[in-house]
Amino acid sequence: MSPVRRCSRTACGRPAVATLTYVYADSTAVLGPLATYAEPHCYDLCAEHSERLTAPRGWEVVRLAVDPGPARPSGDDLEALADAVREAARTPQRRGPGPDGPPGPGGGRGRDLTEVARRGHLRVLRSPEN
Repeated sequence: MSPVRRCSRTACGRPAVATLTYVYADSTAVLGPLATYAEPHCYDLCAEHSERLTAPRGWEVVRLAVDPGPARPSGDDLEALADAVREAARTPQRRGPGPDGPPGPGGGRGRDLTEVARRGHLRVLRSPEN
């Protein structure tokens, strides 16, 4: 499967640049930038089909600004990623055995990070200082 999303129109193989969503309650078709994820009730359109889009009589077409170029990471995004990698690479200091038990990643057993919440594969951990 190709990582590039294709136009939803039949027999069109061009890459999608915009996403079309219908708001039935308002009789509105909203055409905006390509959505991050393909949604079941949205339609991805190529540049040609997004320019020629018309709506049924009585409906309004709302066109949001579409970025003509491919989305690229900004300098801030890359810097944040580099900082996260550096932070993950730091090794915690280990302490010798003490009254709290054998040393763990954060020192004694009482200083271990505790899981507070979980969402999918992500975990929220309580800091040892709290």
